[in-house]
Amino acid sequence: MPTLDWLNRANAFTLAAKVPYRLLEQVSTHHAAPPSPSPELLPLPLGEGRGEGSPSPDNLLIQGDNLEALKALIPFYRGQVKCIFIDPPYNTKSAFEHYDDNLEHAQWLSMMLPRLQLLRELLREDGSIWVTIDDNEGHYLKVLMDEVFGRGNFVANVVWEKSDSPKMDSQLFSSRHDHLLAYAKQISKFELKRIKEQVQEHYNRTDEQGRRYYTKPLRAMGSGEDTREARPSLYFALVAPDGTTVFPVKPDGVDGRWRWSQEKISLEANRIDWVKAKAGWAPYYRIYADTSEGRPAETIWAHSEVGSNRTSKAEVKALLNDDAVFTTPKPEALLQRILHIATNPNDLILDSFLGSGTTAAVAHKMGRRWIGIEMGEHAATHCLPRLVKVINGEQGGISKAVNWQGGGSFRFMQLGAPVFDETGRIHPAVRFATLAAFVWQQETGTTFDALGAKPGTPYLGTHYVFNSWLRPESLGLSPIEASKTAPPTGTAYYLLFNGILGDKRPASGNVLTRDVLAALLALHAKAAPANTPLVVYGDSVRLGPQRLAAASVTFRQIPYDISAR
Repeated sequence: MPTLDWLNRANAFTLAAKVPYRLLEQVSTHHAAPPSPSPELLPLPLGEGRGEGSPSPDNLLIQGDNLEALKALIPFYRGQVKCIFIDPPYNTKSAFEHYDDNLEHAQWLSMMLPRLQLLRELLREDGSIWVTIDDNEGHYLKVLMDEVFGRGNFVANVVWEKSDSPKMDSQLFSSRHDHLLAYAKQISKFELKRIKEQVQEHYNRTDEQGRRYYTKPLRAMGSGEDTREARPSLYFALVAPDGTTVFPVKPDGVDGRWRWSQEKISLEANRIDWVKAKAGWAPYYRIYADTSEGRPAETIWAHSEVGSNRTSKAEVKALLNDDAVFTTPKPEALLQRILHIATNPNDLILDSFLGSGTTAAVAHKMGRRWIGIEMGEHAATHCLPRLVKVINGEQGGISKAVNWQGGGSFRFMQLGAPVFDETGRIHPAVRFATLAAFVWQQETGTTFDALGAKPGTPYLGTHYVFNSWLRPESLGLSPIEASKTAPPTGTAYYLLFNGILGDKRPASGNVLTRDVLAALLALHAKAAPANTPLVVYGDSVRLGPQRLAAASVTFRQIPYDISAR
């Protein structure tokens, strides 16, 4: 597959791995209802949401460099994000107030690559990423994303009509569109919902099955061929409910014609409504609202459907109540379209170039969980007040369309100290659940699930490997049933850290001694299946290799056996 080459490419490909993990420190919590206690740091997994219109309390607004923030999220949210939307700097060689959009081409590619690599790590297997861009870097970005996500996972290049009027001062073309590149994490698992047409108000009647419809006169009206002479076969009598005969006669007494033939009227008799007026009975036919699953999403999105830069600027200005608006914010309707077709209620949404906060606002109103990352002061001066207004029920943007009434909460976070220093030592502020997430990710390659562990104990969980029966989908092979093979092998993981055993002695129970091992084995007998081996992390061990082997224990020392990068 062709790849891009640019100055500093090799460094860009390894930068994400070199970025240190940082703590996320809570600055404030924001509730539509009275607040409840919450931890000072973020070692916790996402809680479960409450469905459409009731977002999870674990929504996060993070202030800080998005590369470092993405790395900080990896141990807790790897493989958890259903949909990523980003609106990165377009590299248009112009200076914007809130970020530098004047990067050299090679610098821009070097900026995007490590961020795309981390974003891919955060995506679910059935997730997708959507990136807005214009022609300055759009075609280079396509090739770069082919390399990061795989060319076979390309979904579409959606053309968004960002302007609702031409630029009359353009010297060459008046550009009215942006690109919206969509990629799946794994195309075979990705699904895209259809777009349901909104039922218009003029569908003001309901039949016995609850289907909405409106009616129009069955007599042809308003055309040059609405006379008997033009279509004689459509002039015939119909029988009204009282038994009288009705012909298609026009108000001036001239013979007209019906819209339908006698055969169609017989077949569609259940669609005929008879209305009695002063002049007598008149037949009308029903036009039903489209109740199908909708139409497939197309690759051209008009401003009349999803908004324009002008409408989005008006949305942000109305919310911020001043002129400090972004030059090219995205309209809420655009994000609504993406989240509607690519996600479901309670899915996790991520935007690491949050800008004015539109993605988080729309996700919240649509009952999705969200994480938004933005650097600089405007994370606090723009995003924060906007999202506070959202949970308090603001009625701008898509609020009326989704019947948003307010609710939910979010936490405002900032990047803290590195979890590990330059020598690999653990920062004093790190708590048990945070280190547990690092240990679990290092050992299993998956996100730590605190609910699957035993709170208040060193037990992190048991990880099973099914390599004996899984076969790769890329070869067109279906999985073999596990029941036909040997049972999967598992390993249980334990962490001795922060005195988790409640031991107040100087070693704080973080040393694997004979007594600590006995406590672990007693816990192990209840937590994991028989004969499951143990991996134990701790400060040090005071048992010999033979004793550890007899107990099926592998000991790993903190911090030396924990990857600090």
